[in-house]
Amino acid sequence: MVARDIDHFGEIRTKARAYFCYLFSKNLPNRLPSISVESVMARLRKIKGDLKDCEGVYLLDARGVQITPTYLEDGSKKEDDVGMIRSNRAYFYRAIKEKRCSVTDPYPSLITQELTVTASQPIFDDKGEIKYVACLDMPLDAVLKISHPTALGSVSGRFFRYVYGAFAVALVMIALLLFVKAMQEFFTYGVNLEKIEIKNVFEATILLTLSLAIFDLVKTLFEEEVLGRHREENVFDTHKTMVRFIGSIIIALSIEALMLVFKFAMTEPNMLINAIYIIGGVFMLLIGLAIYIKLTKKSGME
Repeated sequence: MVARDIDHFGEIRTKARAYFCYLFSKNLPNRLPSISVESVMARLRKIKGDLKDCEGVYLLDARGVQITPTYLEDGSKKEDDVGMIRSNRAYFYRAIKEKRCSVTDPYPSLITQELTVTASQPIFDDKGEIKYVACLDMPLDAVLKISHPTALGSVSGRFFRYVYGAFAVALVMIALLLFVKAMQEFFTYGVNLEKIEIKNVFEATILLTLSLAIFDLVKTLFEEEVLGRHREENVFDTHKTMVRFIGSIIIALSIEALMLVFKFAMTEPNMLINAIYIIGGVFMLLIGLAIYIKLTKKSGME
């Protein structure tokens, strides 16, 4: 779960940085003739109050030395942090080097021991020299929530999560029933290989294919709509489950058409045309799937 959260953060990092940059630029004083520690911390603590899950805020000087206590989420402050040297921390040297708002990779917090992301903002004086670096710590899961507020935070978002969760459970039950039915069809005559009919093997294969397709659909539905883990950088990855689902349907229909060809060839040759219709439908599905994959890949490269 932690590895997936870190991967997800890599996908939404640009959004997270834009969000924190907006907060800093809107609230913190910058490029003014007289900027005091008190004025910066007053605005930084206001940001902390507005962010529900903020772990702490603090201020560094231009050398990377912490010059204020760390103001924590519960309203207390860590006085022992004053004087701590942070010049070797990524949130300091990135802000100094890039001279702009920076967001670190997730790292274990010294406060909560959970994965944390630090956003930092250089504070300039009226001459364009860096005077302070404002820092804000946020838990990784809170940053992920900020990136998908409708999926994880709002009332309507929670409602749709429950609805999608209910559909996911129902689809899992259907997939399980199909699996059980497939095993029942396959073992109709027990383990006696001489009595097993090809028809039962075909039917079991069709049911297993549909069960796998539905289960794969549930997996993506649960991850994207319930957990809110969206993949945005690759359009083809977003539609991969659709391709696999349609592919499973095509395989099931092909097996069904093959089974009907054998059946009608031996019993009702005049009904072979119906099997041909199914084969034609499978062919059209293949053409449509090929076009879908081509268009999806093309849009993903643009």
